[in-house]
This record gives sequence, structure tokens and C-alpha cells, in this order.
Amino acid sequence: MNAPFQMNSLGEGYRALVIGSSGALGSALCEWLKNDPRCGGVRELGRQTDPALDLENPESIAEAAAELAGEAPYQLIVHAAGLLHRDEIKPEKSYRAIEAHALQAVFQVNTLGPALVLRHFLPLLARDGAMAMLSAKVGSIGDNRLGGWYAYRASKAALNMLVKTAAIELARTHPQSRLLSLHPGTVISDLSKPFSGAAAARPARVAARELLSVIDRLVPADSGGFFAYDAERLPW
Repeated sequence: MNAPFQMNSLGEGYRALVIGSSGALGSALCEWLKNDPRCGGVRELGRQTDPALDLENPESIAEAAAELAGEAPYQLIVHAAGLLHRDEIKPEKSYRAIEAHALQAVFQVNTLGPALVLRHFLPLLARDGAMAMLSAKVGSIGDNRLGGWYAYRASKAALNMLVKTAAIELARTHPQSRLLSLHPGTVISDLSKPFSGAAAARPARVAARELLSVIDRLVPADSGGFFAYDAERLPW
């Protein structure tokens, strides 16, 4: 991890946009990008930035994109926001724990908001740029062996379908672009802290560099794919 970091696939002076920049992973992504000598600038977006982008406020997504349109195109866009738990929302251990309000909240942040991010921010992506949406391995239907976590699993599976579908459309007009679903692994953060897997969590700085390296290595033929932080292709 001590080797100098740089993104080689995006061109000299590339411009990056990170959505969800205040989270552990989002802020680590911004830190790496700001230290890349090839990066010409990093725009950070979140609920507290100017403009603000709140996934639970659809209007803010459209408004943020409209305000940033003058800065476009971006060669790299990374969506790093998500919701697993908060206050009254906890991952369900059984179908008996499914609640409508929790499903709606988790889907709003993990699926519906990101769908609007695709709608409004894909037009700001450079024709040969890369856009990555952070998904999760637990969103894999084929890899689901433990059950539970109904809202989170389903919301990430739905996000993967959105990314796959948008990548097919994007390839028709931007054949040199990459639109990806990425699994960051378990990262030391408020999201992972309450759960048993947190003991094996990696620092956000480590995970962020791994994710950026995966984006850098993947090519347009990989667009629409679902990949882990080590570049393993994950099953749907």
C-alpha cells in the first residue's frame, strides 16, 4: 500500500466526483483522489455540501446535477452512500421482522435515490469515463447462503439490476465508458460497527484504494458487471 497511487485509465488532469463524500469510505476515496498527481480536481457531494445531495430528497439530486452540469464532464463518478441501519431500522433476522417503513427507507437510500443519481449524473460522465456504484456482496442472489437482512439484500440486488440495465443503454452512446457495481468488503465504519463481521473489517483507506484500483483495471467490456474490491466478478 506504500506504492504511489494514481489512476492511469482516466487521462491526465481527470476530474472526479464522489457522492456520499462524508462517510468513512467516501472521505477515503476523496483523500486518495486528491493525492493523485493525475487528478485535476475532486468534487464532493453529500447532505452537508453545497450544493447538497440527499438521497431521501429526490429534488436535491436533480438540483445538484443541474448545478454541476457546468463543470462536466467528469471522468470519474463514484457513488459511495448507503443505508444498512439507523435508529429504528435494523437488519432483519427473519421474515417476521419485515416492516414497511424500514423497507421504504432502505430502498430509498440504496435503490431509488441511486436510480435518480444514474438518471441525472450519467449525462455528466465523460464519453470514456467510469462511474461506480457501491453495492454489496449480500445483494447477490446466487451467493445468498445465510438469509436474513431482507431490506438491505433486496435493495442492493435491485441496485445491481439498475446498474446492469443502465450500462446496456450507456454502451450504445458511450461505448468506451464503464458503469460498475462494486462490493467494498467489510469496512471499518459506523455501518459495520454493530455486526459480527466488523472484527474482520478493513480500514476505509485500504478499501478505498482497492476500489479505485479495480475501477482503473476494468475496461469497457466489463461495464455492467458486479465486482468485489479484489476484482473478483461476483454472481448476480
